[in-house]
Amino acid sequence: MTMPRLSPAGWTIAVFGLAALVLGAVGLISPDALLASMGFAPDGTAVRAADDYTLVFVRTSAMASFNMGVYYLLAAAKDWTAFFAFTVVFRLVTFCVFTALVLTDTAPAGFFAVAAWEGAGALATLLALRVQRQQK
Repeated sequence: MTMPRLSPAGWTIAVFGLAALVLGAVGLISPDALLASMGFAPDGTAVRAADDYTLVFVRTSAMASFNMGVYYLLAAAKDWTAFFAFTVVFRLVTFCVFTALVLTDTAPAGFFAVAAWEGAGALATLLALRVQRQQK
């Protein structure tokens, strides 16, 4: 089986897709580890309350991330540039929302790394798409 040759924009999408896939898998296997990696400190209790659905929510979000990783990898393999352009807009929206969560003290400062990843990835894809367009 040969690997598809990826365009520069395809590489940006593939890297993001792989990260989403891996982090989704981590969240499914160990939601506490994923929470800790984003700066959400445990509350110190040994046992969660019966009505605490934090880990369920993290696992469902992780499943969405895992699926999204697959979609991004498939789009990269097919060099689906319309999809690449579509992701730029929504990843910039995600950057803005996640940054706002940190700035309003709704999320811990460590969560800004997620926002920065989204913003930087969107800009890298946008730049790669522009370079590709100029080369044609």
